[in-house]
Amino acid sequence: MSSRDQVKASHILIKHQGSRRKASWKDPEGKVIMTTTREAAVEQLKSIREDILSGKANFEDVAARVSDCSSAKRGGDLGPFGRGQMQKPFEEATYALKVGDISEIVDTDSGVHIIKRTA
Repeated sequence: MSSRDQVKASHILIKHQGSRRKASWKDPEGKVIMTTTREAAVEQLKSIREDILSGKANFEDVAARVSDCSSAKRGGDLGPFGRGQMQKPFEEATYALKVGDISEIVDTDSGVHIIKRTA
């Protein structure tokens, strides 16, 4: 796949009771994840998204602190990827964004995300 067909994105993932894997780098035993409802995860992400869009918070800084994905150590950076490499809702949302845009809440088997397209 040529780099022309790829996108690059960062994301913030909040896992919840319905997530496929109920553990993360910051919650290895899944104690918080197992008690977090999907609704609570969505509300947390909505608040984070508002803070980022208003300029109160920086996407990469928040990702490093709160994201349940191991990409948190890179400010949420997932690097480049092409079609078929991510879960379908995540892929579709990322390709629909313009560079620099931040998605609404995206639901996948992993949890709920906000995505920032970076290339």
